[in-house]
Amino acid sequence: MPIAFVAINAWTIIRFWDDKQGAIAGRRRIPEASLLQLALLGGTPGAFLARHLFRHKTRKEPFSTYLQIIAAVQLGLLIGFAIR
Repeated sequence: MPIAFVAINAWTIIRFWDDKQGAIAGRRRIPEASLLQLALLGGTPGAFLARHLFRHKTRKEPFSTYLQIIAAVQLGLLIGFAIR
């Protein structure tokens, strides 16, 4: 499980970086839905780290709101399972 968590977060960071490079170069972009799916699969920490490191999608709406909702739900589930 920890290996999968590290792997999904590493992949999320790479995809955010790739999308940022695409934006800079004017190339085709990675759909926001794909980036959010990575967060939903457990890559939320990587998504927040990549946003900070690459200054990418930090003010983009509704992307930012959706990412925060995903993070809140995941945190709620984590807390729920921890106190169970």
